[in-house]
This record gives sequence, C-alpha cells and structure tokens, in this order.
Amino acid sequence: MENRRDFLKIAATGALALGAQSKLGFARILDQHEAIGKSRVVIARDAALHGTSAQPDEKRVGRFARPRHRSLHRPRAPGRSMEADCAREFCFRRQGHWLKINGLGGKGICTHHALVMAVAERLQQIGVKPGNILIWDQNDHFLEACGFTINTNPNQIRCYSRDQAGFEDQQATWGTARIRITKILTRECAMVINMPILKDHSGAGVTFAMKNMYGVVDRPQDLHAGGCNPGVADLNCIPVIREKVHFTIGDAISSVYDGGPGFHPERLWYPNALMVGEDRVALDQIAWQMIERKRAEVGMPTLEAAGRPPRYIATAADAAHRLGTNDPQRMHLMEV
Repeated sequence: MENRRDFLKIAATGALALGAQSKLGFARILDQHEAIGKSRVVIARDAALHGTSAQPDEKRVGRFARPRHRSLHRPRAPGRSMEADCAREFCFRRQGHWLKINGLGGKGICTHHALVMAVAERLQQIGVKPGNILIWDQNDHFLEACGFTINTNPNQIRCYSRDQAGFEDQQATWGTARIRITKILTRECAMVINMPILKDHSGAGVTFAMKNMYGVVDRPQDLHAGGCNPGVADLNCIPVIREKVHFTIGDAISSVYDGGPGFHPERLWYPNALMVGEDRVALDQIAWQMIERKRAEVGMPTLEAAGRPPRYIATAADAAHRLGTNDPQRMHLMEV
C-alpha cells in the first residue's frame, strides 16, 4: 500500500511523463520503453478517493497527488554535467506554469479543486514562485464552478480566465482551424500543465486531453463540425499549443459516460484515477477505451453505434498531424 501511494503521488505531477525515480523502480522500465519509441501513459487509481460521498475526500486527493522532491525532472542524460542540470532546474523554476483546467460541466463534473491545488503546492515546493503559477480556463464562471476565486495578485497563485486576458488580434491557422488564441498562452506562459476531466461528449464522443484546448481560443464553436474532426487535431497542431502543452495530468476521479460534456448525475461514475503522460493522442485513445468499457458495463451502445466515435483521435495521429500515437502497440500503459 505504501509503495502504491508513493507512485500515485509521483504520477499526479507528471513524474511518470518526466521519468522520476520511485521505490517501485518504474523509471528504469519507462526509460527502456522510451528508448524503443513507446509513448508512456500511467493510470493511477485509488478506489477510496470518494469514500461514502459524491465529492472526493480532499485530504486523500491531496495525498494522492503529492509527489516526492524529484518528481518533475528527468534523470540526467548520459554525458550531461551536473552544472547543466542545475542550470536547467533553475530555468524550470523561473518559468510560468499555467494549469489549464476544465469547468465547462459545472460544479458536478469539473477538474477537482483539491487535485489542482495539490499540483500547485508541489510546484511551490520545488521552487516555483506562487506568482509564476496561474490556474485558468475559458471564463470566470467555469473557474468559479471548480471552486476557485478570481485573483490577479502577482505575488500569489493567480486565477483568471481566457476572456479576462483577451485574445490576439491576428488569427492563428492550421488546417481548418482559423482562430484567435488567448494572450495567456501566447504572451504569458512558458509551459502548460493540461488538467482536463474525462467525459463523454455529445458531438466528439470523448473530451479529454486534446479537446481541453478548445478553452484557449475565441470561437471554439467554429471547430465542432464533423464531430470535432479534424477541428481538435488541427487546433492542437497550432505551434503555440503544440509546443507549450508539455504534459497532461488528467482528472478521471469522476466522469460522465453519456450525456456529456454537461453534468448528468444519472450517468456519473467514479473511475477514481489520474491519467498522466506527454502523448496527448495516446491519452485520448486510452480515455476513449475507458468510456467504452463503462458504457458496455451498463448496457449502452458503443460510441460508434451511437453515431459519435471520436474520429479526431486517429486524425491527430496521422502523417499530416503527428501529434502522437493511437496505436496500442506503440504505447506503454501502466495501471497502478
């Protein structure tokens, strides 16, 4: 049990994605899979996160999410000096770390406040200044639904929306995507920690890692045609999104397996999990299969049969987009 908790703590802040050491020896395994080109994804579970209530136990979520001291750093590459590592770590601490959450579904189905704050706490523990952390989403209402208070104090953890920051005047373009991007992403942040919540979606089939980026643009509705295909894939290919979204800490503590992206309590279930990785396509592929398994369990048709398979996932993996892999043979999935 203690070893499992250690790994869960590491997983929550991207330790797996960045190759941290752990008592379970996963760093060595992951490095081997990296060497052969496999995308690494972890699903970390704690069945007791919710206890006896609909809302998760905040203290338990905090423990679930809190990593050890080297969790956000790769092991030193062969031949790289300690001085180079120190310089890299210094730059890492000075960077802005922007946590992109998702409150679209309202209080009932949004990125959990306790998880977000555990990640923010860990960033501070490794030396990131509070003012270099921003929790953000599409609008103030979504942030408040997640339990956050709007705060622009530069000496504290900040929290404000895409709408408040405004958008670039010039459109960004890639494929079918012709949109203006929030200045939070283009001008303020150095790296984004993507913190979506796992949900079914009435048009796209699944909304998770890649679709969470709809919250950074001015007119996400323009990207919904064809079940968001190729809209999701094209949007994620825009360079500022492709390059600044370094990894995902996906919230699968609770989820809706039908009727999303809004909250439908009759379709709510509790995977009690975090999903962590760098490959946004692999994460979405695995998220899709999780939802399909739940739908089968309750006797619902597949998303394909329901007329809304998430085809954008395969598009994102194709030769034109190259955002990641949807091939299970090219993934290394660890479930703990």
